[in-house]
Amino acid sequence: MEFKTALFYAFSAIMVLAALRVITARNPVHAALFLVLAFFSAAGIWMLLEAEFLAIVLVLVYVGAVMVLFLFVVMMLDIDTDKMRQGFWGYLPLASAIGALIVLEMAAVLWRSFLTFDQQPVNAGNIGGTKELGLLIYTKYIYGFEVAAAVLLVAIIAAVALTLRKRKDIKYFDPAEAVRVKRNDRLRIIKVDAVSNRGAAEAEVKEAP
Repeated sequence: MEFKTALFYAFSAIMVLAALRVITARNPVHAALFLVLAFFSAAGIWMLLEAEFLAIVLVLVYVGAVMVLFLFVVMMLDIDTDKMRQGFWGYLPLASAIGALIVLEMAAVLWRSFLTFDQQPVNAGNIGGTKELGLLIYTKYIYGFEVAAAVLLVAIIAAVALTLRKRKDIKYFDPAEAVRVKRNDRLRIIKVDAVSNRGAAEAEVKEAP
């Protein structure tokens, strides 16, 4: 067995075991960490298939952003795991049927490739490499790429505008005003003349019976 094939089976076994632990772990944080392990194993398989761009995107986007956000949410929220697990076995038949259907669909698509595994496919190339994808995106699909970038920019602006809107039922904080604040806006020093009440106090003591 070649070293590359051994690595493939090792990454595949780790990914399957990590995926099983994602749905069987009782602690949500442990489940999220097992999902991170599954993503890293999948990225290793993509690297073995010479799809460097997909491997980098999987690590940066899912592991570096989505899973970190998910971990923060899980650790900040007080999730009742026992209540969430109620009725878990009741969904097992439906989940098994959907899983079997997915396996059959993938087998129908990949069965021909398994039968012709030893043959070199036609027009084989490094379709997952960053150089090839960059050449395609910035030459043939440049207009579609620019349109997608504009749509995402509009979505980001809309999300920021919805987040910073003023509402009467909450306390609004303007970051721009906080940056422009000066000392005189927050503190005012007033000079007060010193008044001695010692003489008046002595007079009151003398008048007292």
